[in-house]
Parts: sequence; structure tokens; C-alpha cells
Amino acid sequence: MQTASFAGFIKTICYIILFYYIVKFLARLFLPVLVKKVVEKAAGNFQQQYQSQYQQQQAYSSQQDEIIYDATKATKPRETKKVGEYVDYEELN
Repeated sequence: MQTASFAGFIKTICYIILFYYIVKFLARLFLPVLVKKVVEKAAGNFQQQYQSQYQQQQAYSSQQDEIIYDATKATKPRETKKVGEYVDYEELN
């Protein structure tokens, strides 16, 4: 049966610290590149969705009938309809 030695413990702690700093260094190098690629891909997807919606909207608007707008009727103010008098009710207990 082997027993743990103090030198082996220190060696393991040094390996853990070394591994941490190596991962931290590599993350600083490669993480910005990775994030940039993800953002570019998302922007491409949004652009593609916008283009497809714009094309669908153009196709839909070209299929609709023409709307004629009569400017003479729009200048006359509309009359409000008077239905009746307003009666205020109070609740009785």
C-alpha cells in the first residue's frame, strides 16, 4: 500500500495551477475569435430572415388590388352619432 507524500501533494497542486493558467491563456487567445464567428453567423441568419420576409411582403403587396383614395371625402369632418342621453345610476343597498 502506498502512502501519499508531501512532495506528491505539492506536485499535484503545481499541475492544477499550471493547467488553470494554460486554459486561461488559451481562452484569451481563442475566445474572441470564437465569439466573432458566432456573432457573424447570427447576423447572417438575421439578414437571411429579413430578406425572406421582405420578399414575401413584396409578393403579397403585388397580389393585392389597387386601393383608390378619395381625398374629397377625407377633408369633410365626420359627424358624431348621438345615440341618447347619459344617465348616471347609483347603486342602492
